[in-house]
Amino acid sequence: MFEARSLKDKRRVTKSLRDRLSSRHNVSVAEVDDLDHRQAATLGLAMVANESRFVESVLSKLVDEIRAFPHASLLDYEIELL
Repeated sequence: MFEARSLKDKRRVTKSLRDRLSSRHNVSVAEVDDLDHRQAATLGLAMVANESRFVESVLSKLVDEIRAFPHASLLDYEIELL
């Protein structure tokens, strides 16, 4: 979030991304770290399904969508299946 000049700007961007992801892909999204850092956000995404291949596919699409989001850049991600 290079353009964020305040926490309010950051929250606007993260809310936009969270809303987009959760409405398009039946996932839960929350900001889980870097709450007071105006140019960084750590998001956690969760999905429940009975097929791990389906979850992996959706999460891979989410990574691509986050990478394409124009107001932020994805620095790192981790996918964990339980």
